Amino acid sequence: MPIVAQSTETTDWVSRFADEVIAESERRAPGKPVVVASGLSPSGPIHLGNLREVMTPHLVADEVRRRGHQVRHLISWDDYDRYRKVPNGIAGVDDSWAEHIGKPLTSVPAPKGSAHPNWAEHFKAAMVEALTEMGVEFDGISQTAQYTSGVYREQILHAMRHRRDIDAILAQYRTKKAPAKKSQKPVDEAELEAAEGSGAAAEDDGSGSAAGYFPYKPYCGNCEKDLTTVTAYDDDSTELTYACTACGFSETVRLSEFNRGKLVWKVDWPMRWAYEGVIFEPSGVDHSSPGSSFQVGGQIVGIFDGEQPIGPMYAFVGISGMAKMSSSKGGVPTPADALQIMEPQLLRWLYARRRPNQSFKIAFDQEIQRLYDEWDRLDAKVADGSALPADIAAHSRAVRTAAGELPRTPRPLPYRTLASVADITAGHEDQALRILSELDPADPLGALDEARPRYDKAEAWINTHVPADQRTIVRDEPDAELLKSLDERGRASLRLLLDGLAGHWSLDGLTHLVYGVPKLQAGFSADATPKELPPEIKTAQRSFFALLYHLLVGRDTGPRLPTLLLAVGQDRVRTLLGE
Repeated sequence: MPIVAQSTETTDWVSRFADEVIAESERRAPGKPVVVASGLSPSGPIHLGNLREVMTPHLVADEVRRRGHQVRHLISWDDYDRYRKVPNGIAGVDDSWAEHIGKPLTSVPAPKGSAHPNWAEHFKAAMVEALTEMGVEFDGISQTAQYTSGVYREQILHAMRHRRDIDAILAQYRTKKAPAKKSQKPVDEAELEAAEGSGAAAEDDGSGSAAGYFPYKPYCGNCEKDLTTVTAYDDDSTELTYACTACGFSETVRLSEFNRGKLVWKVDWPMRWAYEGVIFEPSGVDHSSPGSSFQVGGQIVGIFDGEQPIGPMYAFVGISGMAKMSSSKGGVPTPADALQIMEPQLLRWLYARRRPNQSFKIAFDQEIQRLYDEWDRLDAKVADGSALPADIAAHSRAVRTAAGELPRTPRPLPYRTLASVADITAGHEDQALRILSELDPADPLGALDEARPRYDKAEAWINTHVPADQRTIVRDEPDAELLKSLDERGRASLRLLLDGLAGHWSLDGLTHLVYGVPKLQAGFSADATPKELPPEIKTAQRSFFALLYHLLVGRDTGPRLPTLLLAVGQDRVRTLLGE
């Protein structure tokens, strides 16, 4: 059942926007569902920066639903946008796709081998699947369907009748340059494209025709491209004449009956705000500049008798260990890529815990282990009631929606432990279960499914994001030369460890043992805390750990030693340590 309650989490950004949105919706459209919107252009892989365009309104919409209001979250698929360029590095796509530049995205063939009918549907499908896994409820709207079925006919004719008014608004900004402003980092073309959110950022605004300004651009009746120029238009008859600069084709059509074209982006977006009654829609950071789509749209929407939505600016989303994202480049991490290595709850949390104007990074490198540790600590604090209100709110938004709780891992073992086990066992599930069942002898894991899907995510991370030279390979034979070279102190440290193995064979027990050996050798209790020990004990521990890694895996470092020892098994550990 939906959760219906007034939010008490007044300290988080989602609740504050929900308050604003509910009040504004009641002012503009009392008694009607609250409408929030996102816009996505399936011009290539829809990446994790674009996901913020969806998650920001989703989280607000979900909070509004929790309070008992009806909400529509529209995702406008800008699949009637022009195909602007051939993205790099996409499988099944070569230079021949350049012949389709200028056509609607839904008229461009899908990459070779795709099961989908066209380019737009191919890239849309992966995003829809990811949003479903993340619990995002939305109403998808294809702009191809809207335009080609004539849904916007009256809006198009209205815009053409008021083209001089629209032109006057746009003219205020055409010669303006953005003032110099302090920036946290350089903004390049790739970032602007990633941040624009909905629609084609680089699309022209309809100016440039010798016959005057026209906010409408037909797709050519011969080559399907939008490289067309309107040369004449009659308001009374709605007769429109255009010529195509790509193929030389020209024709005269009656716009009141013609469905093969669209409003230019800076007019199209505010038209949709008015048509759909949008109350809330975020936009990328470039909208803070003069002449941006959002700012200009705030004036143009009045021509359609509408109002500009509440529109928070959202900042960039980066990738830990990778270059900046751009949807025009192949290999850009997408939500599907992230969900391959992390549970939906963690990905939702990353977007929920930061205000939209705060940038953050999503980890595909070793940092993912630290993020998971942080998440698990929060989970424990929420469970015992010690978490702060804003953290509780972000956690709640991560693990559930108004429709209920997202599926979760029954036994959420530490991600770094699962990754180590997946690394060491190299896909052998029986070995993985043996190790994981020995982590806590008092409450052993009964089946690997209890650790899923987190185990599968950790295994995918090991297999896809950890370089081969960093994978763990346990020695087949003891390092006889190293064992022979050890001094008395080194041999004694190994003896202390081996003598304690049987009595400490659990994750906690082995942790206590491996940290305790250097303490015992220095004359301290194995239970002595860091405050009770001299600094040189840490140095001794590091040296001892390095020795064990060399004897077990032939490197200075590796997975956490307690996990590694469990994975190798008692008998093999004893053999490799020279017993």
